[in-house]
Amino acid sequence: MDSYSPQPPAVGPDNRGITRKLILVILLFCLVGLWTIRAHAVRAAVDRMESMLGRKSDVPATPPAVSTVDLEAKLAPMTAQGQAELLLSEALNHRPGALELLAARTDAWRGNLQETPRLTQLLQAAWNSSDLQVRGASLELQLDINDIRKDTESVSTLEQRVAEEPEARPWALWMLGILGNRGVEPIGVLREELNYVNDPDDQTRAWAVEGLATLGTNEAIDPLLDALRNDPSATVRERAACGLAEAGMFTREQRRTAVPRLLDFAEDPALDPGTRNWVFRALQDITGAGKGSDAQAWRKWWQQHGQ
Repeated sequence: MDSYSPQPPAVGPDNRGITRKLILVILLFCLVGLWTIRAHAVRAAVDRMESMLGRKSDVPATPPAVSTVDLEAKLAPMTAQGQAELLLSEALNHRPGALELLAARTDAWRGNLQETPRLTQLLQAAWNSSDLQVRGASLELQLDINDIRKDTESVSTLEQRVAEEPEARPWALWMLGILGNRGVEPIGVLREELNYVNDPDDQTRAWAVEGLATLGTNEAIDPLLDALRNDPSATVRERAACGLAEAGMFTREQRRTAVPRLLDFAEDPALDPGTRNWVFRALQDITGAGKGSDAQAWRKWWQQHGQ
């Protein structure tokens, strides 16, 4: 085909084979052209459908990849605030090296960050990420914003504030959960959260529940189940269900250990409708099985797939 020329060959008895070949080549080009046009038309139709369904955007979901070297070059002239916001944004976009660079700088940022609207937005997105490493990064930044060191002295200080300042308990109980999750006295933090999970004040109990979910240890699961089943406050029961299902720092495997008791709750006739709804929502989020509000269907599915 490299030597093909659009000039038609002379027609004669000796060129009939060449003529037939030329006709075949022309037909082939026509077929390829028609196929290409049809393919473009189909793609355009699919694009229109995806656009109508909200599944397609003219803007890429994430910007082009940025290398670690490029990130470090961008970080150099920035303030601590700018560095934190850039790296958390890149971590949310799963940029290679962003989480590592963020972790390496958190100690230096402590006490130098402000919860600006931009950083608050990023922290909320990170805390709702399905990636526990990204959630963990948001916890590190919360400690930086609040100027809290990751050491036993910070745990003692927060415990004192919980005991002596009722108005500070919600904040302090959550900070304790963060410290425990980052490896600072998790057993002591668990004990402190349990001291307040039955407190007379609804808000204090709600934040003790948040602290347990943030702590994310195996030992925190049963107290959350107890709160979901027995707490007198609908808000606390809801927060316990969310902590078990999707919030906090539990792994998928840890959440699945709650399923047997959740199934018992679903079959409990004494459970109020609102709490039962949260139980079914938790089962859905944990397993993805989609059995609706049918307790027997959930039990049967777990017997078949629980292992």
